[in-house]
Amino acid sequence: MGGHRFFTRIPEIAQRWREILGDDLLKRPRLSRIFYRGTFFKYPLEVFDTLQKVGPFETLAILSSYAWAHFFQTRPETTFEHWVTNRFGRRLFKTFFESYTEKVWGVPCSELRAEWAAQRIKDLSVKALLRQILTRSGRRATSLIEEFHYPRLGPGMMWERAAERIREGGGTVDLNAGVTAIRHAAGRVTGLRVSAPKGDYAIEGTDFIASMPISDLISRLDPPAPEAVRTAAASLRYRDFLTVCLVVGRRDLFPDNWIYIHDSTVRVARIQNFKNWSPDMSPDPAKTTLGLEYFCAEGDALWNLPDLELIAIARAEVASIGLARADEVEDGCVFRVPKAYPLYDATYARHLSVLRSFLNGLENLQMVGRNGLHRYNNQDHSMLTGLFAVRNALHQGVEDLWSVNTDMEYQEAAALPEGAATHEQARRR
Repeated sequence: MGGHRFFTRIPEIAQRWREILGDDLLKRPRLSRIFYRGTFFKYPLEVFDTLQKVGPFETLAILSSYAWAHFFQTRPETTFEHWVTNRFGRRLFKTFFESYTEKVWGVPCSELRAEWAAQRIKDLSVKALLRQILTRSGRRATSLIEEFHYPRLGPGMMWERAAERIREGGGTVDLNAGVTAIRHAAGRVTGLRVSAPKGDYAIEGTDFIASMPISDLISRLDPPAPEAVRTAAASLRYRDFLTVCLVVGRRDLFPDNWIYIHDSTVRVARIQNFKNWSPDMSPDPAKTTLGLEYFCAEGDALWNLPDLELIAIARAEVASIGLARADEVEDGCVFRVPKAYPLYDATYARHLSVLRSFLNGLENLQMVGRNGLHRYNNQDHSMLTGLFAVRNALHQGVEDLWSVNTDMEYQEAAALPEGAATHEQARRR
């Protein structure tokens, strides 16, 4: 759920997207901003825009803080707070990173591991920003992408097309079917028990690929995993979120694809404008569809609020920020996404090491994707783990899925796949 930019430097992934979506893979401009203290700042941060809007005194404080951080680095660099402060200075960390990050993750930045920042905002620094602005040359940092691709009807369009191709090839896609037990013996998975609307049934097979959260997989093993493994699985933490979708009776609200909300007076963390991802995402051109994202924990007070209360909160917060009047909101609905993000807390690496050792002992089971590896991969790397898993199963190579995106360069500033359509081209086909 939510907005997912399609970008990659992996040629095979780009080709897969193009094969599956064809002219429905649109090229879209990126515009995102930060809302902070009643002002919109360009994001990724642009030096002149930021300094102009914070004013001369805050500018002096930011530059002084950056200079201090440049000469007095925090070592060892173990936390998110260390990572950002070393690259931007403590003043910018406090202004543009701390409150939003803690709203998203629900833990202090001093507990969030530096690995997350190294994956998601690698190579971004004040020095990199200045070099880009002053020279307009060199490869852009990983968080500075200016355009991306997007399916005409959203990311789900790709998976619907993929399912069609699987069925056309004689395969089966069984939706709304949950794995209730994973049987194993002598270091191999032997079969699954599945619960589905058509009834419970068993599956046997020679090779198994799982993208489910590791904690869920371990809890379903039959016979149970050793106690130390179960303890490690239960200790992994996740961040859940819900999206409140609002239909606003106005043609144009704001030009951004999405806005980060760094205002502590509202609970929303990010607002998607789906029409600006693809015009076809708002079927009625006279209206605008927004997605307000709230980060929470499954079962907490926010998660358990009735949908109507969440819609009322979202309506009030859109008005508070000044994006639309409350009386312009015509309708709404709520989507809850459990285990949306694996959490990189202070103990996750130790627990994951125990789990990897155990799972590697199940020779015909491979874990893929963000939750299957408990790694905050973006979607192209997640897809790559799926391709590698199939090759391993077919004995076409030996790929270590756990190493994907560990030493590989992050893929955001990618060359765009040839032949992908602009929105205008797609509409003319």
